[in-house]
Amino acid sequence: MGTLHAIAPPDGARKDNASDADMQFRHTRSLAAKQRGDTRSAIIWCGTELLTERGFQITGIDEILSIVGVPKGSFYYYFKSKREFGVAVVDNYVQFYAQKMALLFDNPERTPLQRLQDFVDDGKVGMTKYDFRRGCLIGNMGQELAALNDEFRERLEQVMQTWEARVTTLFALARDTGEIAQSHDPESLSQFFWIGWEGAILRSKLTRSVAPLDRFAQIFFSKVLRH
Repeated sequence: MGTLHAIAPPDGARKDNASDADMQFRHTRSLAAKQRGDTRSAIIWCGTELLTERGFQITGIDEILSIVGVPKGSFYYYFKSKREFGVAVVDNYVQFYAQKMALLFDNPERTPLQRLQDFVDDGKVGMTKYDFRRGCLIGNMGQELAALNDEFRERLEQVMQTWEARVTTLFALARDTGEIAQSHDPESLSQFFWIGWEGAILRSKLTRSVAPLDRFAQIFFSKVLRH
């Protein structure tokens, strides 16, 4: 899971009927791309921001184009269909998340388990910053589309396997350096972590609280890894 971080707006700026401040806050990356003259990136980033909050089917193309400020013809100039656009959004999110993981998981100043804790803490910051409206785009789309579209299901599963491989490497390093017992299987630990983390993200959105994230992390670090 990776929420799209931005500078928090002033108190009272977030309202159900989005104010200008709220719009700037929620669509930082798409508006920045528009200012650079990169219309395609602006559309993709706006889609990423909205799909992370809502979902694929409920998000309309017209709303995205209205936020970005471009005519409908611009969308079909860059994308043949909403499906193709959805694939581009997933690819964009994956690239964004890969950069986030590199910053957190490749930090030589932190031990492997400290890096994973940093990831958890970063997720909590992101959830809080967006009032628990955003979660994991991959998890959101997986729940929404897995039974409806095999192309998306296979692509989303591929992403999850990539993330699992990333954390498997982290647990292997933790085992090699003595942070966790030699008896632990890094791959199984990683799979368990992601299953639990994605579930905690969903519950956090439902409760509008970081408590599910804290509970999962506390049990995972203190019980699962110390067994």
